[in-house]
Amino acid sequence: MEPEQNVGDLAAATGLDPRRAAEVLSVLADGSWWRLPDLVRRTATSRRSVEALLRELDPERSGDRFRLSPQRVRGLLGGDHRPVRPAGPVDHLLAGHAGVVERMAKLIAGAPRAQQALDHVSATPETVVRRALLVGARLWPHGARMLCVGDHDLTSLAIASLHPDAEIAVTDVDERILAYIDRCAADLGLSVRTRWTDLRLGLPPSLHGYADVAVTDPPYTPEGVGLFVARCVEGLRDPEQGRVMLAYGASERTPMLALKVQNSLHELNLAYEAMYPDLNRYFGAEAIGSAADLYILRPTTKTKPAVAARVERFAAAIYTHGPQSVESKAGSGDERLLARAADFDPGLLVGDWPAGFAPRTPRVRLGTWLAKPYAASPERVAVAVPAGLEAALPRLLLAARADHVRAFTAEPLGEMTELAASLEPLYDVTVRGAVVDAVRRPPGGDPAGLLLRRLLDRAHGKLVNTWREALIAAATGGLTKREARDIVLRAAPWADGVTALELPLHRLAELGEAVRATLREAA
Repeated sequence: MEPEQNVGDLAAATGLDPRRAAEVLSVLADGSWWRLPDLVRRTATSRRSVEALLRELDPERSGDRFRLSPQRVRGLLGGDHRPVRPAGPVDHLLAGHAGVVERMAKLIAGAPRAQQALDHVSATPETVVRRALLVGARLWPHGARMLCVGDHDLTSLAIASLHPDAEIAVTDVDERILAYIDRCAADLGLSVRTRWTDLRLGLPPSLHGYADVAVTDPPYTPEGVGLFVARCVEGLRDPEQGRVMLAYGASERTPMLALKVQNSLHELNLAYEAMYPDLNRYFGAEAIGSAADLYILRPTTKTKPAVAARVERFAAAIYTHGPQSVESKAGSGDERLLARAADFDPGLLVGDWPAGFAPRTPRVRLGTWLAKPYAASPERVAVAVPAGLEAALPRLLLAARADHVRAFTAEPLGEMTELAASLEPLYDVTVRGAVVDAVRRPPGGDPAGLLLRRLLDRAHGKLVNTWREALIAAATGGLTKREARDIVLRAAPWADGVTALELPLHRLAELGEAVRATLREAA
């Protein structure tokens, strides 16, 4: 590089705006050694841009580290120039909560590993604490209900730590995350409840109209952001007074992608109440500078109708990786599906089936199947499970009342022992590659088996209500509805207000022992 070059020349040579180029140079000005991921995260500048700058600068290297001399940086920046780094909205509060940051660092380090197919990237502990602080500074969480729509970052635990009087619910598709959050919340005495869902199939019924504030860090595609934010709006108790906190980031080199995402928000008629640049920082996501902006969105009177009209359009491919990615070129698999289903004569088709298959057989969409019980009771049901929706399979089977359900997945499933164990009280499950057969068992003869079977047979109903009535019927000494409900909630506080279809698998696994505990107390 020529010595007379300045930061403007450097920016022009790399296609980067001068402010960002100056930001990277100012970080290098102390002459210390840097690794590329650390410099990306420190400057919130994309890896591609930092690499372009380094090619121009040709710094001194040692392994995967590099540095520039302070004298050279001063020459490029023009003497004593120092870019001004604006403070975030709650950065001045962060030092006062060092203990919570330390706690979150341990929790994040112990969390289940990220799944690329779900676009998981872990936020830093400072980020999730900033989010919790911002909730307190701007959105008044005292006694409020908070909804985390997807929570691989564990933002729910940070909010609960800083605002213990808030009521917090988490919904996620990842069973590992839900089990981990439940375990951590129990260990720490935090008020956090979990619900399973795949948002493409709908928000859990118990979370409709639930929250005062919804928080989400979705897949960074227009479809992903549109879907997650639409579900956030559905989860607001008062759509005109509630708020949605959205984390979203794009590379400084791809403003058109950011525009597409913002257009998906505009179509939902949401007002931008605030936007804080680079408030979210991540371990990874170097393509977007390991950073994302935080939006505070306010629904308008036109938002709810727009969500109702558009949410199904978003519920398709939403991720950037895996079988349900926006770029996925995978075909529909109609031929394979028809070949596998040829020897099965169902009375009902659930899911997306080819138009010519069994044309006189009734059909139900997957989301409708989970949302409400089917009016008729066919003996045999066939379920088409598209790629990327395999996690919904236990609920799709629980939602049936048929003697025999056969599910067809896009790819072979393996043994699926967890699936068979979770449904054992209700079905004998056999997995043959990409075909799953669930044959209904006869009810057990013991009181616990009968009560558990009754709960699972009514999977669409409120769990506590069904449990309460069954307990009253089973008790010999007589119980009032209030007494029976209290017994249920002492044994299974996580059952309050939910259906069996919303329970994470680890809660379904605990259901049998909880039933036995309530029967012992009722006796």
